[in-house]
Amino acid sequence: MKNTVYIYTRDLKRIFTNWAMIIIVLTLMILPSFYAWFNIKASWDPYGRTEGIAIAVTSEDEGSTIRGQHVNVGKDIIATLKKNKTLGWTFVSKEKADHGVKHGDYYASIVIPKDFSQKLGTVLQDRLEKPVIIYKVNEKINAVAPKITSKGASSLTQQISEKFVKTANGAIFSVFNELGITLQRDLPTIQQVEQRIFELENRLPEIKKVINEANDTTQKAGAIVSKAQAALPEVERLTADGAQMTQQLNTFLTKSDEVLKNAEPTINETLHRVQQRALRVQELKNQLMEKDIKPAEVNAASEQLKGQLTKQIADTGEILTLLTDLNALSQQKVLSPVINDVKDVNTLLQQQLSDVNSLQQQTKDGDVPNQSVLDRFSSHTDQAVSRLNALTNSYSSTIVPAVEQAIKEAKDKTASANSLLDEANKSIPDVSNVLSKTASGILLGQQELGKIAKDFPRIEQNVHNIADKIREFQQKENIEDIINLLKNDVQKESDFFAKPVLLKEERLYPIPNYGSAMSPFYTTLCLWVGALLLVSILSVEVADEERFKSYEVYLGRLLTFLSIALVQAFIVTLGDLFLIKTYVVDKVPFIFLGLLCSFVFMTIVYTLVAIFGNAGKAMAIVLLVLQLSAAGGTFPIQVVPAFFQAINPFLPFTYAISMMREVVGGMLADIVRKDVTVLLCIWLGVLLVGIFLHKPLSKTSAKLTKKARESKLIH
Repeated sequence: MKNTVYIYTRDLKRIFTNWAMIIIVLTLMILPSFYAWFNIKASWDPYGRTEGIAIAVTSEDEGSTIRGQHVNVGKDIIATLKKNKTLGWTFVSKEKADHGVKHGDYYASIVIPKDFSQKLGTVLQDRLEKPVIIYKVNEKINAVAPKITSKGASSLTQQISEKFVKTANGAIFSVFNELGITLQRDLPTIQQVEQRIFELENRLPEIKKVINEANDTTQKAGAIVSKAQAALPEVERLTADGAQMTQQLNTFLTKSDEVLKNAEPTINETLHRVQQRALRVQELKNQLMEKDIKPAEVNAASEQLKGQLTKQIADTGEILTLLTDLNALSQQKVLSPVINDVKDVNTLLQQQLSDVNSLQQQTKDGDVPNQSVLDRFSSHTDQAVSRLNALTNSYSSTIVPAVEQAIKEAKDKTASANSLLDEANKSIPDVSNVLSKTASGILLGQQELGKIAKDFPRIEQNVHNIADKIREFQQKENIEDIINLLKNDVQKESDFFAKPVLLKEERLYPIPNYGSAMSPFYTTLCLWVGALLLVSILSVEVADEERFKSYEVYLGRLLTFLSIALVQAFIVTLGDLFLIKTYVVDKVPFIFLGLLCSFVFMTIVYTLVAIFGNAGKAMAIVLLVLQLSAAGGTFPIQVVPAFFQAINPFLPFTYAISMMREVVGGMLADIVRKDVTVLLCIWLGVLLVGIFLHKPLSKTSAKLTKKARESKLIH
């Protein structure tokens, strides 16, 4: 140990007593920092300056006439993009756009064809044609730019679709709303018609009695007949208005048939989304059921489960609302079984959420989750998945026919009401004729009363028929329910169908810019590069090596390299924090972990060169190249080829970058402890290899180096 310290102190003395060496060492200390700082600053906020990415936009849309109104969607798109600054939208001709994309003046182009508005308008026709936007991209200019431009093009088409759906639905629901208001306004008239017909039916026995006693009570009969004649014009007007209103309602339901059927794909899409989330919940459930799962992992999985289950509960709630409204139109309540199934699924999801909350409460203080709660949650999860699978599989055979049946019943009821009022209207002239004859009979005498008595049974039967049909309609359907359904908020309904699902984003450990997010990678990389610079410039050999034991030479010179490497790490971490203002949550741990990375990296690189000489330098470079691809510093490790995924757990960069990311975004102590432990184990293993194998391996590599130097091509 004494000789090790002697070698180290002698190295320091030789550095501080030689001004040229001081300059070289200071340069080696500072130079690696520039590698990190320049790269971090260069990538500081690339996605915040996308307005410089030029995209050529051309509209050849000739417009179209839809229901007497001229529209030009392409022109509207151009006007919208002129206000959009997220990308460098440039408005040029098609020829210039094609030429610019080919020659790299524009990264991509978007062309709106001549028939864009025309095809968009086919939604109101029997033959539907989807409009097309032509998107061209030059992928050889830059690897990342095509991804950004593609996102812009996708966002554009999505905005057009949402706006079109919202506008179309708004127009349809406006018609619904107006008809509902009209029905509500004329509802008293319809009710008066019903009341007068029931009143007439109730008074038929009295009228019959009056006719039979007309010979003796002509004055009383005349008064009754006069009252009936005075009421008939009002009854006739009311029945005519009622028939017109039911005809309007029937026309409305016929027109809205296709619109209401749009609820079917909405329900189907929402069911599939709930099913996919249920499968994700089942995957997380399987993870929770593992025997060796830790409380922290249970807590993390519970957070994911709560998010998934909350969204599933909201989705099934929306389906329940829509199905309940449609079921109200059905006398037979054909949607009730489906509604009960969806309610059962919703109940199971709420039970799962309750189970997850119980698990999270148990593991909050580090306790092991209760097995009975896990079993209950597992059972609820499996039941929910099973019920959702059954709902999805029976969608076409059960839900779709039930929705169509509800709409059909509403139309049938309206047609029945219309028929009833038509019959009432047809019967009123007969009543008027009879009453007129009755009045004439009173004046003319008993001879006319016989004619009235002869016609009265037929009139009586007609009135009874009309009243029975009105009662039958009232028992099957309430017209106020139909009015309430039609009078829903137009804006809210059109907004819902244009964008039925909203994304609520919650950012964990947010980092304000891309450069700060990349600082763990570039800082770690520069420390390895710094170690490579040191072994390239400074010698790992001791001039009077024969005086000392092999491990003393190894450790003595290692201390010199470690001292310089630690200063390198200190400079780069302080520069990250205070020179280029990198965002770091835990600043002091950031500095100390940077020192640890440099300590481990320098030991690895130094040991390779001390044992294998120039071949060791090559090994250090190869190891660097492998770590660039396999450590997950830039792309997620899950997207790289299988070879790099396989070696990822064995690379120092994997754990160095992981722990540096923790202190940048917000430190989780258990992750940092694991990463530090692995790095220290790697360091200890490399140190032991250097101490015990330095002598036998260095002799072999020394012969190789000596022979290679005879070529006069290496130093």
